[in-house]
Amino acid sequence: MPSVSMSVEEYLRLIAAVDATTSAVREARTEAREVVQDVKAVKRKVSAYNRKYKAAFKKVSARYKLKSGKWKKNGFRSAVKAAHKMAGGKR
Repeated sequence: MPSVSMSVEEYLRLIAAVDATTSAVREARTEAREVVQDVKAVKRKVSAYNRKYKAAFKKVSARYKLKSGKWKKNGFRSAVKAAHKMAGGKR
């Protein structure tokens, strides 16, 4: 096995360099966390059509479900179409 000889001063210099790098990384992570916490998520404004569609879907969905609450075959698709029709959309 090869032997490596290093003086005490060289060893201490190496340890100090590692500590400096580690502390710099910690500081960068802390700053990044603070920046991310400061940024607030922007909520989208719900459109009038979307509110009408949501209400229509809630009314219609019961017709396209089984007693157990599962969707009938093609039930979800049919409910979506019916809700769009009730909401007055061109979809």
